[in-house]
Amino acid sequence: MSAIAEGPAAGGHVGRALRRKEDPRLITGRARYLDDISQTGMLWAGFVRSPEANARIVSIDTSAAAELAGIHAVLTAEDLEGLQGPLPMAWVPPGVEVLNPEHWPLAKEAVKHVGEAVAVVVGEDRYAVIDATEAVAVEYESLPVVTDPETALAGPPFVHESLQTNKVHEWTLAGGDVEAGFAEADVIVERRVISHRIAGGPIEPRGVLADYRAGSLTVWSSTQVPHFVRLFLAVLLGMSEERVRVIAPEVGGGFGQKLQVYGEEIALAVISRQLGHPVKWVETRSENMMAAHQGRDQIATVRMGAKQDGKITAFHVQIIADLGAYNMLLTPLIPSLGAFVMGGCYKIPNVRTDIVGVFTNKTPTDAIRGAGRPEATHMVEVMIDQLAHELGIDRLELRRHNFIAPEDFPAAVATGVVYDSGNYAGSLARLMELIDLEEVEADKRRLREQGILRGVGFSTYTEICGLAPSRITGPAGVGVQAGLWESAMVRVHNTGAVTVYTGTSPHGQGLETTMAQIVADKLGVDPENVEVMHGDTGTGPEGRGTYGSRSTATGAESVARATNKVVDKVKAIVADKLEAAPEDIEVQNGTFAVRGSPDRGMTLAEVAGVAYIGDVPAGMEPGLEATQFYDPENFVFPFGAHACVVDVDEETGKVQVVRYVAVDDCGKPINPLLIGGQVHGGIAFGIGEALYEHVAYDEDGQLVTGTFVDYALPTAAELPSFETDRTVTPSPVNSLGAKGVGEAGTIAAGAAVTNAVIDALRPVGVDYINTPLTPMRVWQAIQQAKGGSQ
Repeated sequence: MSAIAEGPAAGGHVGRALRRKEDPRLITGRARYLDDISQTGMLWAGFVRSPEANARIVSIDTSAAAELAGIHAVLTAEDLEGLQGPLPMAWVPPGVEVLNPEHWPLAKEAVKHVGEAVAVVVGEDRYAVIDATEAVAVEYESLPVVTDPETALAGPPFVHESLQTNKVHEWTLAGGDVEAGFAEADVIVERRVISHRIAGGPIEPRGVLADYRAGSLTVWSSTQVPHFVRLFLAVLLGMSEERVRVIAPEVGGGFGQKLQVYGEEIALAVISRQLGHPVKWVETRSENMMAAHQGRDQIATVRMGAKQDGKITAFHVQIIADLGAYNMLLTPLIPSLGAFVMGGCYKIPNVRTDIVGVFTNKTPTDAIRGAGRPEATHMVEVMIDQLAHELGIDRLELRRHNFIAPEDFPAAVATGVVYDSGNYAGSLARLMELIDLEEVEADKRRLREQGILRGVGFSTYTEICGLAPSRITGPAGVGVQAGLWESAMVRVHNTGAVTVYTGTSPHGQGLETTMAQIVADKLGVDPENVEVMHGDTGTGPEGRGTYGSRSTATGAESVARATNKVVDKVKAIVADKLEAAPEDIEVQNGTFAVRGSPDRGMTLAEVAGVAYIGDVPAGMEPGLEATQFYDPENFVFPFGAHACVVDVDEETGKVQVVRYVAVDDCGKPINPLLIGGQVHGGIAFGIGEALYEHVAYDEDGQLVTGTFVDYALPTAAELPSFETDRTVTPSPVNSLGAKGVGEAGTIAAGAAVTNAVIDALRPVGVDYINTPLTPMRVWQAIQQAKGGSQ
């Protein structure tokens, strides 16, 4: 249910809960994923991966594998011809030294984590190739392993001996004076907050097909960023960029894990050029768990200070970020993304985030759904509840007392960013209309008598998304070595049909539908007549891909602006033909007609016919298409209020989510149905992270959660039916008034679940617990509390 009307204004398509245009091919098995694609003469590749977490490579004997039937080549790092350099890392923050040891597609001399690729076998049959990888004999000399980031920071042993340190970098974002703020405080609460390591877990693991022929390279990859992959393929293979084409077919989930330039993509391109054959690799689930980048893994010392009346005076977070064994594309940047919203929804005058990045002998971390913002929100929202308990103030009243007021927007906050719009009290008020807190409290007392501990937790969040603007994120700002604008091209064909080329690269967000709705309204056509093309660097303008909840706020805005250019041209042509002023032409019932005279108009098809014949006003070019590059002036800041009700079994520690209510505000809705889908998926991801999911390594650096048997993902059986609603606070940043929503549920859910579990456990003496809230960990906390220790 929604608090606003689902229908569009003025009978248009924007605002309608339309079913996705993409769905028929996706749900009937007619879509083409990477594994569905093959080329004549194609060979298969399989990677030999290290079982050691830290070791020198003494020797690699490929002879037995090379002699097997159907095997064309077995290659090690030295055999990859024409490779111009190591894998990229794209964050160079001004004034900050970031240690960045070389990271190659195949390991040279040493391996630094379990799963690192050391050789690749290429042959005719997929399964014969996998068998052949087991015939490659690699001799290792084991080295000391470090998997705990705090131990690694103290060092030795060192992950990279040549560096003689495990510290990657130090980075700080501060506003105000936190020490002065703490001096002013009557109460200071300090906690050790852990954001444990998780996996992306896309339903489709990674895959690559590379085909080099006649001096040109085409690569199909299950990626979120085809244009970035093309750029680095060209650079690392020493090719001219226009000779490289990257295609992202249907992508079965990304969650940030496919926001990457992987060694497998580079290696297969090199091998295809070297052998003269198309080469394909499709990742297994166990490979994905050990070799694809992971997320989170932060240990934070968090302090929050406040006056006795609850006014927060200071917030300080000191983070040790476990980056794994190497820096990948954005590895060291990710923890910093949360720092920009470390004050949350609250008017906190003094905020400081200090981050230390650390190498360990684990798979590298990088962006996973939310990328730094779930960690930040978890710290803020859990500490709000801890502070409320310490002060004896109702936790919701404490939030209301510190919210940034609606009249203060745009709101410059202590971290240096400007929140675009917000009404935090309004979203919380709507949440409280949907959940009867008195009834929940009564249920808690009743269930307590049955040995069931019920708790309710809240999370009022804001996030920073719509990634861009380049002036802030780029080389002179945060330090990303790329502009994060977005592009679109809108083409009206002779018949009036419309094709949109977007630089974003969706993988489940429904952008083919939302973008079609926007274009259809502006051009007076049916969304079914608008085709949205994406994921192919050989069509449309240069793009930047899909991540950071940017596809609507940045990508769709570029589509809207390109369409506006087409509309201006259409109006000029119609005005010329009807002898009217262009400003008097408007869309009326599917035609561009003179205002007040709906019978005097032309359909889009009629206008296109004129444009392509060339019968256009003097000085106007023929044709009917336009391109737009859009770089916003600011980020967008969605927000909301979530509530979670859980039951905890006192005897087993098992946590059951019995109710989840979410009120989100992502600005003006384009398609409410798709908003609901994104929120549902995000909440499921967040609950899974809080209760079940945990990438774990033992002290020898061995991955102990290498399959979905060991790494527990939530299923429908573990989740209730989510209750979702929205408030609407348009963003002034873009003409659509839209904000992102793809990560909102994940950003909010972890803290809501954690606060609910702590609320449930307080009667038995547990006042604080870190995630993951598995039955064993919860049971242990209960037993420690009963034993008198915390």
